[in-house]
Amino acid sequence: ITYNAVISACEKAQRWDLALVLYERLQLRRLQADTYTCNAAISACEKGGRWTAALSVLGSMPRLRLAPDVFTRSAAISACGPAAQWPLALALLRSSPERLILPNVVGCNAAASACEKGGPWPFAVSLLRFMCVARIKPDSVSCNAAISACENDGQWQAASALLASMPEFHASPTVVSCSSAISACEK
Repeated sequence: ITYNAVISACEKAQRWDLALVLYERLQLRRLQADTYTCNAAISACEKGGRWTAALSVLGSMPRLRLAPDVFTRSAAISACGPAAQWPLALALLRSSPERLILPNVVGCNAAASACEKGGPWPFAVSLLRFMCVARIKPDSVSCNAAISACENDGQWQAASALLASMPEFHASPTVVSCSSAISACEK
């Protein structure tokens, strides 16, 4: 419990490096990590912009006989977003060996954000469809990421169509939605 609390504090203090040292020390002392430990370490790496370290912690979980939960996957996907690692974000979103863990809106939004930052716009749009099929309600963040991905690629028709379809998702257009769609039309 002490390690979990300190690793979690490192996350909040944005000390990913110290969180990883503690995570490794816990294992060297043959203390049992749990899913919460891994989630805190992954989140600390995410906050520090260290997506490879976050995925390394995720990859260590089977060796520790731990199963990732929805929070684990969401944190790992979020770590991929700022680095524009959209293929990894989508792979993490779609791969759930447990098959009992469905992604949530946070994980989907993180993957959409990764697509927005460098992925092809059709992936961001198909992610909205994926969310609907998985019965995950897209929100304005989901839609904004898809509209922005269209904007980045000059796809004004797709951006306009997404803006018009936001009410179907029960998502309200925001200033970001409208300005991204307008910007797409200008390109």
